[in-house]
Amino acid sequence: MFEVAAIVVVLVVAIPVAVLMSGAVAAAVLGGLVKADVDHTHAGSELLETNR
Repeated sequence: MFEVAAIVVVLVVAIPVAVLMSGAVAAAVLGGLVKADVDHTHAGSELLETNR
């Protein structure tokens, strides 16, 4: 009976939390990469100061 409860906890709690956390990490990495690329591409623009 304990095995069934452990499987249910993993399926209901652990997997959704892991999916959400990995999505948050991927979004942070992608956002950082895009911001670095835009800062490099538009170096010298006076509009960069408004994005800090």
